Amino acid sequence: MAIFNLTLLVWRQKGAYAKGKMEEYQAKNISSDMSFLEMLDVVNEGLIKSGVDPIEFDSDCREGICGACGLVINGRAHGPQKATTVCQLHMRNFNDGDTIAIEPWRSRAFPVVKDLVVDRSSFDRIIMAGGYVSVNTGGVPDANSIPIPKAAADKSMDAAACIGCGACVAACPNASASLFTSGKISQFALLPQGKVERKRRAENMVSQMDKEGFGDCSNIGECEAACPKEISISNIARMKREYFKAVIG
Repeated sequence: MAIFNLTLLVWRQKGAYAKGKMEEYQAKNISSDMSFLEMLDVVNEGLIKSGVDPIEFDSDCREGICGACGLVINGRAHGPQKATTVCQLHMRNFNDGDTIAIEPWRSRAFPVVKDLVVDRSSFDRIIMAGGYVSVNTGGVPDANSIPIPKAAADKSMDAAACIGCGACVAACPNASASLFTSGKISQFALLPQGKVERKRRAENMVSQMDKEGFGDCSNIGECEAACPKEISISNIARMKREYFKAVIG
């Protein structure tokens, strides 16, 4: 275990319409075994003792399954380690004396609530537009009563792994939510239970995504690279096919 002293450059902003700025803080005696969020907890304890407002940031499960902890660290969504959320990122990935810049997700559709906390309810509204199965499918069927090709089931499960953190939006230069939306569309489009509403789902969810102010996909691929669950951009191609079939059919 190593002990680090670090300099933090943290985005501080009191609200969506307030002017924000980067402020410098010292993080001292930080164990290399700490997670990134534990390091912020230690810094906040010192700020509170000094009578300074603590740094506001989101977290919940701290196990990499809820997506609440999203931050931009040194210009990268969720930090330097691939397929890792901020709460899974450990300080051993940094060095003593490092300067670490910490910012919130940057998107018009993710307005800042305070400091590093953003409002991601736009994702919720995209889900409400069609990210579910509403038809009556009856009781739980026997596992073998509805044949589903393994390849389709695997792709559906891979798409369903999305935790809705918003890293795809933060990493995309267009602030596109196409990876998130396509993952939610794909997980149902590939399974029999979701095919009944597939056209309405694709049209409504893509339309809601546009209404929220997200940009369009231009196939840069940063979303896939930043995704902590490694959701494939092949889902975006599927979403576009599903949407095209919906609007012409």
